[in-house]
Amino acid sequence: MQASGQAFAADLPIGSDADLAWVRQQVRQCAEQLGFGLVQQTKLVTAASELARNTLVHGGGGRVEIAALDNGRTRGLSMRFIDSGPGIRDLELAMTDGYTTGGGLGLGLSGAKRLVHEFRVDTEPGRGTTVTAVAWVAPVPSARPGAG
Repeated sequence: MQASGQAFAADLPIGSDADLAWVRQQVRQCAEQLGFGLVQQTKLVTAASELARNTLVHGGGGRVEIAALDNGRTRGLSMRFIDSGPGIRDLELAMTDGYTTGGGLGLGLSGAKRLVHEFRVDTEPGRGTTVTAVAWVAPVPSARPGAG
C-alpha cells in the first residue's frame, strides 16, 4: 500500500493464512506512517490479527478496508472487517471474555475492543458481520518538570 502524503486507503482480501500475514504487515506500515508509537502499533496489529482471523475462520473469508483518518486534532486508523458469513447469533455473549466457538481463549472480539478507541459490530444471523475498529494517535507525554 502506498501512501500519498498521509491519505491512503486499502481494500485487502482475507481468504487464507497468507492474507492474514499481509493484513498485519499493512496495518503496521499504515500505523507507522500515521505516527503511532511502537506500543500503539503493536496493539493495532494484534487487534487486526484477531479480527482478520475471525473474518477468515468464522465468516468464511471476506475483506478489510483500512483507511487513514484525520479529525482535525489528530490522525487515526480505521479498520473495517467485512464478511458475508453466518453472522453472530448472540453478540452480547460473543463479546464476553472467555466465550469461544473455536476452541481458542475467547479473547478475540472483546480483546480487540480493548486495544482500540472505537469499536462497533454490525451483524445479523445469515447476513454476515462487519467489525469496525478505530484508533487515534495518542500524543507523546511531555516530560515532567524537573525530570531529567
